[in-house]
Amino acid sequence: MNRTLAQAFPDAHCELDFTTPLELAVATILSAQCTDVRVNLTTPALFARYRSARDYAEANRAELEEFIRPTGFYRNKTSSLMGLGQALVEQYDGELPHTLDKLVKLPGIGRKTANVILGNAFGVPGITVDTHFGRLVRRWKWTDLEDPVKIEHAVGELIERKDWTMLSHRVIFHGRRVCHSRKPACGACVLAGDCPSFGLGPTDPAVAAELVKGPEREHLLDMVGL
Repeated sequence: MNRTLAQAFPDAHCELDFTTPLELAVATILSAQCTDVRVNLTTPALFARYRSARDYAEANRAELEEFIRPTGFYRNKTSSLMGLGQALVEQYDGELPHTLDKLVKLPGIGRKTANVILGNAFGVPGITVDTHFGRLVRRWKWTDLEDPVKIEHAVGELIERKDWTMLSHRVIFHGRRVCHSRKPACGACVLAGDCPSFGLGPTDPAVAAELVKGPEREHLLDMVGL
């Protein structure tokens, strides 16, 4: 299934826009309970105004809240960003550390966010268990676990470490484009032959094809002969 997903999504990547590790950390914090699209609309002005950890550490709270208001939960997120900036300045000379243990001790950064940063900013393999990832690996019977950390370890035992980051991207892409929560496009899915949950969604190819989304749609339908 991993090999098939690699063929389906050869260009899978982190869909948050960033140019530095700090920008990725900020964007990932903002992405909680918010779409990547909305975050990417919000961050250009934010990143132009706040360029360093010290900028966040010394931010005017009301001003920062206004910048990130469109992403929701902006008061809590502002506290996280200011706390992150302060911790980085005080402990790491304003730079993000490169290890999971150190990242998860920073304000606003849990294990999922840390793995996003490690995998996409530092090239350290990590499995990102977001809602899509957890939902799909349970649907595929890779695990029946609910706890994100336990899911991360269980799937990590199935897949080579070097593939962890790309697997995360591929699964998330597939969840957003094909294997939807309420109505998966089963009849137009590249994993149909291997999926133990085939039939949860429409199995008629023409009906299922209408449910496939995203810029890869034509490629994905071509892979299943549609």
